[in-house]
Amino acid sequence: MKKPEILVFDVNETMLDLRALQPHFERLFGDKRVMGEWFGLMLRLSLVATVTRTYRPFAALGRDALVTTARKQGLELDTAVQDDILGTMLRLPPYPDVIPALTRLRDAGYRLVTLTNSAPAAQASQLAHAGLTDFFECQFSVEAVQLFKPAPEAYHFVADQLGVPINHMRLIAAHDWDVTGAIRAGATAAFVARPGMILGGTAEIPDIIGPDLLAVAGQLLP
Repeated sequence: MKKPEILVFDVNETMLDLRALQPHFERLFGDKRVMGEWFGLMLRLSLVATVTRTYRPFAALGRDALVTTARKQGLELDTAVQDDILGTMLRLPPYPDVIPALTRLRDAGYRLVTLTNSAPAAQASQLAHAGLTDFFECQFSVEAVQLFKPAPEAYHFVADQLGVPINHMRLIAAHDWDVTGAIRAGATAAFVARPGMILGGTAEIPDIIGPDLLAVAGQLLP
């Protein structure tokens, strides 16, 4: 019998809905779209940290990005306001398709794990709040290698910890840079094309693409 494929799930924006943060940004800046600028800056800081080998926890980068984004809008945020926004990151709801999709995949015999840029404690809080913890046999964080995705070391770390060749893993993510990193590291991937998420012109194109996790699961199941 063929060994079941291991499915490696990204967490933020793939399973958890960041739109829960929008009211904070709308209240503070009068425009909920500023949230996208903040999150994009946080990802850019993580890439700079990886390229320059100067790791800092994702939450610290998120705080720096928040302060910088606010200053660009002419605001200074006190620590309590920063804590309120960043604390919401630990209480994000899952997209409605997530639990049904995970249930189908688990029942079909797939091994499910996570890999996130967030710190282990933050990830544990996020998954517990969203009611997702029990679906995953392991929760992996890039903190172990101190290199953010899409560094190849992050994906190889998961394969090494599970004791499998990396081509036995399939990353599932809503970010083209994450999918691209996994494929170039030797894994397969699936892209979750949630609203606003696209595969850029230089991205690797995975063999599975779907508008949500249920659509992705449908392509993975017989």
